[in-house]
Amino acid sequence: MTAVKLILDKKREGHALGSAEIREFIEGFCRGEIPDYQMSALAMAICCRGMTQRETADLTEAMMRSGAVLDWEGVTSLPTADKHSTGGVGDKLSLVIQPLAAACGVAVPSLTGRGLGITGGTADKLETIPGYDASLSLDSFRKVISSVGVSMTVQTDEITPADKKLYALRDVTGTVSSIPLITASILSKKLAEGAGVLVFDVKCGKGAFMKSREEALQLAQSLVSGAKAAGRKASALITSMDAPLGYAVGNACEVEEALEMLSPGECRVAVEKARALSVELAAEMVSLALNMPIDQAREMCREKLSQGAAKAKFVEMVAAQGGDLAAFSRLLEKPVFKYRIQAMRSGFVSAIDAERVGKVALSLGAGRGKATDRIDPLAGVRLSVAVGDKVSLGSPLATLEKSSDPDGLEKAAAELFKAFVISSDAPQEEALLLERID
Repeated sequence: MTAVKLILDKKREGHALGSAEIREFIEGFCRGEIPDYQMSALAMAICCRGMTQRETADLTEAMMRSGAVLDWEGVTSLPTADKHSTGGVGDKLSLVIQPLAAACGVAVPSLTGRGLGITGGTADKLETIPGYDASLSLDSFRKVISSVGVSMTVQTDEITPADKKLYALRDVTGTVSSIPLITASILSKKLAEGAGVLVFDVKCGKGAFMKSREEALQLAQSLVSGAKAAGRKASALITSMDAPLGYAVGNACEVEEALEMLSPGECRVAVEKARALSVELAAEMVSLALNMPIDQAREMCREKLSQGAAKAKFVEMVAAQGGDLAAFSRLLEKPVFKYRIQAMRSGFVSAIDAERVGKVALSLGAGRGKATDRIDPLAGVRLSVAVGDKVSLGSPLATLEKSSDPDGLEKAAAELFKAFVISSDAPQEEALLLERID
């Protein structure tokens, strides 16, 4: 107990902790020898005093080694890679990126998450496909990777239990925003996953966890440095999350839009922009995994999309995990309660507040305010316009949908209306991809 107090005093005073001190603290916490209040005290000290790059790497490794660490040797002969997004509104890109990279000859073992708050979870989206098992055992996870080359499933209790315990404390003690703690949380899971290449999509803007580009840059650099220190190839793209990605914000509607992105041929304008960003992120994975120039990797990704190979790989993964896409199509045909909002003036859509759209979708049942909340798979917001579009008085802006009952639709619609800014002049077009870090 005295040693624990000395470690807390040391970090509170701003000194760097030793590798053994960090490892023993995390191990003691996992064994239940160090109580929650002392772990919370350390998290607060880290939040206030920060950590060096070496300390962050040590914390990441200690958390990674608190549970099972996967090894893909003997499971697949392909190089392995995964992409992690810090989350955003309408972010269905993993449903495109992971099978696209797999279609290019990269094995993609992807442990994904569930949504909490306005950030949707990939597992929740996939589970709107009837029968899809997003909670595979590690043995089943390996079998799907071996046979298909890509699998998306949630983290099991065997993976980084230290992170699960620590995150629950951070959530209630105001220590979520610490860069070292965020880095260790993300990286410990991704390193335990065993992929040799890690690509990070670090989002910034109104609908992202990192509101400013400077914060996003700091996190991106920390993630890439940490991954490389652990012996992985890594890069990060900083991407904009001021407006929702694509037109669909929900669960089933986002899977439907992801299928549009995976299908050969042209997409609607905002969907095409999201598809182009997906290509960039998949190309990063392919380039690093196959030691290929980025231009060549980008061209390969475009070819696999246009040939239908990426969609075929998604269909194969869904089937391998018990999903029924024909039943999903029937699900989309089920009646829902709808409320449409319209433009009150003519002009150009100069902004769509992603955070406000996400909060409205959450209020309809498309997300969780707390972990125990149930999700309505058909609830969400379908945007009719994107930033830059010209509208007239009465033009549709968006449709709100939910399947349970119409209560709350009118109030939510009034809130959603505030997300749209219509101006006399056309806005300057802004790219989704802001910066690359390697």
